[in-house]
Amino acid sequence: MKILIRNIKALLQVDKGDRKKVCGEKMSDLPVLDDAYLFIDKGMIKGYGRMHELKESPYGKYEGQSDVHEIDASGRMVMPSFCDSHTHIVYAGSREIEYIDKIRGLSYEEIAKRGGGILNSAKRMQEASESELIDSALERLEEVRLLGTGAVEIKSGYGLTTQSELKMLRVIRRLKELSPITIRSTFLGAHAVPAEYKGRQGEYVDKVIEEMIPLVAGENLADFIDVFCDRGFFTEEETDRILMAGVKHGLRPKIHANELDFSGGIQVGVKYNALSVDHLEFTGEEEIKALLESDTMPALLPGAAFFLEMEYPPARRMIDSGLPVAMASDYNPGSSPSGNMQFIMSLGCIKMKMLPEEVINSVTINGAFAMGLEDELGSIAEGKKANLIITRPIPTYAFIPYAYGSNKVDIVITEGRIS
Repeated sequence: MKILIRNIKALLQVDKGDRKKVCGEKMSDLPVLDDAYLFIDKGMIKGYGRMHELKESPYGKYEGQSDVHEIDASGRMVMPSFCDSHTHIVYAGSREIEYIDKIRGLSYEEIAKRGGGILNSAKRMQEASESELIDSALERLEEVRLLGTGAVEIKSGYGLTTQSELKMLRVIRRLKELSPITIRSTFLGAHAVPAEYKGRQGEYVDKVIEEMIPLVAGENLADFIDVFCDRGFFTEEETDRILMAGVKHGLRPKIHANELDFSGGIQVGVKYNALSVDHLEFTGEEEIKALLESDTMPALLPGAAFFLEMEYPPARRMIDSGLPVAMASDYNPGSSPSGNMQFIMSLGCIKMKMLPEEVINSVTINGAFAMGLEDELGSIAEGKKANLIITRPIPTYAFIPYAYGSNKVDIVITEGRIS
């Protein structure tokens, strides 16, 4: 399908395709083209420019043609779809009972020690069929797509047995075929220690390394490998061993790190050239220095900090130190039961004192980088996928994070298809 979007009030995140990520003070720069057009063909961005240049451009000849779908975007903004680089969107059942426990004063760690948290989801995952998991995940994917998300990374980690972890990853592989959203998959067998391995954590780590990773790699089920390196979960040494095994099998690391304490997870992630290190509520000068000397993307998950009432990551200090920052939803049933990236942007501004330009960069170009998709998505560039958002009429792009709780997305284009 050919699509011509005309009279765009502001075309956000335009670039020549040479930006891979945005760091430090450049995060406050957002390339914008006012009064613009955009042309799409065969699911790809073919060209864009100012409206007064359209007639003389190669795309002016398509105006008024019957086989071209024209959209008048007067008063509206067009931007790349959100790239959500950290989700657990495949799960079996919600956990609102634990939500009530949290209201009554129990901490995340206390709930986990009582058999709740990840272990609760693991029990349900082991009982669920692949078809049930596919159907429920597709509903969530469609929900977030209509809210503006065009790419997601989905982790396993609610299996915690070899067969259940493989089941989750096969479900994610099927979702890649069924959903128009671009999906990346991550093996997270080291998400928690199963109850039956209590007191024998080292044996479970051995199982992840010697049994799970070879099978996952053998079936080509994952793009990345992840470990929950934090207090009460996996140690720095265990994380090191697991990541080394993953790298040997061709899986690039991504890490849950420093959500609950200074865990050393950021440093071990940098050591293994992790694509991203995620959460980062506990990030100090040593961690920032390690990240500055790497190509690893810090990915912040303010939805989890909001839901768990925890300290937020020090985004302002990280950006002012010269780091890039991505933001993701952490969509999961226990600590962030929402995939609404518009709300994540609002949290970035309200709770982490990020500028509107910084949050837009964090959920587009830097989010794409955190999934290894920077050459396909995250900016308006010729040759990139046409995964786009057309807003409803809004006064400025700052209105997107400002008007929290309302849906600013009017039209979604996913791989050149209009919703």
